Amino acid sequence: MATKSQTWSTFIFITVLAVQVCIGEKSCTIWSSAGDVVQRGSSFEVYCTFNCKCKGCMGSMEIHPPTLQLPQLFNSTTLYVNVVNITKNRTFSCPCSSRALERCGVDIYAGYPPVPPKNISCIYKVLDGENGDVFCSWNRGRDTYFWTHLRLWVKSGSHTDEPRSFRVPSKGSDSYSVSFNVSNSVKEISVWVKAHNKLGSMESTTFNYTLSDIALPPPPVLGQTKCSSRGCTIRVQQSVRTQHLELQYRLDRPTWKPYPDLGVQMGLVQVQSISSLEPYRKYHFRARAKFSTGYWSQWSTHISCWTQEEAPAKELDVWFAASTSELNSIRVYWKERNDSMARVKILNYTLRIFNPDTKSVSFRNISAHERSYLVSSCINCEVTVWARNSKGWSPPAKLSPCHITAKPPEGVHAMTSSNTVSIYWRKPETAFLPAGYVVEWHPEGHKLDELQWVRVGGSENHVIITDMKPFECYEGAVYVLGNDSSVGGAQFVGVNTVESGPTGGPSAQEKVQGNEVTVTWMELPRSQRGGCISNYTIYVENYDSQFRHRYPVSPQKRMHVIHNLRPATYMLWMTAWTAKGEGPAGQSIKFFIQEESQAYLPWVCTVVFLLMFLLCLGRISAVRQRFAVFFHCLVLEVVPDPANSKWARECVKEKQGRTDPQPESSSSTETDEEDEPIIVDVEELPEQRSLTSIPAVAATDVTSCLLQISMRPQTPTVHQTSYIKSLSHDSDNSDQTQTSLDTTFDYISSHEPDNGMEDDEDQEEEFVGVLGFIPSHNVFMNMPGKLEFPGKLTLDAVKIDCSDFFQES
Repeated sequence: MATKSQTWSTFIFITVLAVQVCIGEKSCTIWSSAGDVVQRGSSFEVYCTFNCKCKGCMGSMEIHPPTLQLPQLFNSTTLYVNVVNITKNRTFSCPCSSRALERCGVDIYAGYPPVPPKNISCIYKVLDGENGDVFCSWNRGRDTYFWTHLRLWVKSGSHTDEPRSFRVPSKGSDSYSVSFNVSNSVKEISVWVKAHNKLGSMESTTFNYTLSDIALPPPPVLGQTKCSSRGCTIRVQQSVRTQHLELQYRLDRPTWKPYPDLGVQMGLVQVQSISSLEPYRKYHFRARAKFSTGYWSQWSTHISCWTQEEAPAKELDVWFAASTSELNSIRVYWKERNDSMARVKILNYTLRIFNPDTKSVSFRNISAHERSYLVSSCINCEVTVWARNSKGWSPPAKLSPCHITAKPPEGVHAMTSSNTVSIYWRKPETAFLPAGYVVEWHPEGHKLDELQWVRVGGSENHVIITDMKPFECYEGAVYVLGNDSSVGGAQFVGVNTVESGPTGGPSAQEKVQGNEVTVTWMELPRSQRGGCISNYTIYVENYDSQFRHRYPVSPQKRMHVIHNLRPATYMLWMTAWTAKGEGPAGQSIKFFIQEESQAYLPWVCTVVFLLMFLLCLGRISAVRQRFAVFFHCLVLEVVPDPANSKWARECVKEKQGRTDPQPESSSSTETDEEDEPIIVDVEELPEQRSLTSIPAVAATDVTSCLLQISMRPQTPTVHQTSYIKSLSHDSDNSDQTQTSLDTTFDYISSHEPDNGMEDDEDQEEEFVGVLGFIPSHNVFMNMPGKLEFPGKLTLDAVKIDCSDFFQES
């Protein structure tokens, strides 16, 4: 009896054996109802049957690339899926739920069966007189998406010859080709194509060819070439005899020009001549050949050759423009008449200048690279221009001075289309047409440097210009040329082909004067204009942005004045405009408008300084004497003397009867005949602030009388002569006030007899009414010497020292 341990060992062995048996089996079987190769667009089913002898084998179905189709249950052990309109290769697999078992799967390939070839053609390439190669090609048609085997079958015209096949290599392209050799004894061939793949096979229609109809000779070989000024001879060599030969030539342009058919050519080596060429041109040549039937050969390798020079056959096209840098000067321009002239190798140009005023003739040799010459100080000169090369001179081109002004053309205008500009004008309404027209154009402001022109006949009314640069502004004129050497022109401006807004702003400068600012600027660089400038705009803004104004300015101006700006700090900048819009702002400028009082302050200071300077000069006695000599005409010849007036004399007599006068000592250096001056004490009234001073009277008696008269009642009176003076004196005591009286006096001239005394009361009233009191504020205080009045009181005796005045100030 077996033990418990032996029974357990047996169970383990059986279990392991059962698992090994299940592992050795496939978990499922998968197949397609249409097979593993199907045609694109077809529909079918794919089945998967699981092996359920092993527990847990039933799984699912996966499709690659993934689709939205879900497998369906066919029975307890089988799943399936419907595949509809398959368009690409797919992979189907069925994994088992038990990882210990392998999954099963199948790859389905989708494609097309072969189709008959399209456009099959064959060419017989003749190599020499013995044999040649036949080259056949065709389009494959629709792609099969499978590896397709192709073979070309060929059968000669002889019924006894067996057909031959040639394998066609697959290039993975849309066309196929194959070549094979045939002898010259073969006259006809038949060709067809066979193909097969996994979905089927195909055999094309048979094509029959006569080799002479598809014969292609080898290209000729061009040898030595020799050219004259008007033609070239070319050596042509061929490997087979052909019946036709064609030559072509061209200049540096890409278009070839065929030469007329050269006819039947029988030799292998030929020399062909080409005429009607132009002198001094580089020509390129090529050739091809053909049998009496068949195809033209390929073109030969081209060769090049220069034709020789001739003397220039036509005169130069000459034009002129008045110089802006030199007065009464013109700049003469020239260019070749046509392309044949342009290719001549010019060595130099010669100018003959005839001055009709001085009857002088001069010659100038100009470099071949130049196209203009400045004729200085001779606007009426007659200029003749020649071009010279190694073979000779061109005919003379004469530019005569135009003394007669023709009527300018009317209706001149420009029209822009795409990248071209058309200039139109109206023909004159006369029976006789003009000799011609000249249309000139140039970038704005660059006439002398970049002038271009074209000359047309008198029957034309427009020209088309194709070489105007984009984003450039052009101007020009249309000139009518009369048969009598008269010229009349009409200008056009603001023409451009392609335009944009300016890419930069003008750089401005400012100059401030008072409350106005003058703005100046330069033109924008040509690269920043973007076309024709229509106007400029000046922007002015103060710092607090309370004022901002714009000033449009014409494009011809380079200066603008802005008036009536209020005192403030401003910012200024400029922009430029074209028809496409406004450009960016230029550099900003900061400037100030000051108060008007501050503007006049320097002048006021200057005037005050001059007055103080003149006042200081008055302290110098020599200067005063000089002024007295120069301005003596302004001083009265007879100075009225207040001491000789009637009231003064009467007052002195009365006072002498009572008291003797006490005159102060004087430092005057006058003669003894003159009386000693007397100082007058005057009371100062604080109401008066005038600094006008009155010279003191010559005696205290007179002063005392003045004070007495001022106290009398005032009575109006009539007097014959009036003299108004102002008196100003400092008192001896600072505690006292000074009084100044403005008084009207009646004088008795020292040179005339006394006519008697008038009524004293009338005089007193007149005196008090005129004389007033004014403060002096120590103007004449502490002077080295008192006011001195030697002898009679005269204006010359009044002397004032200003030194203490400036010290007090």
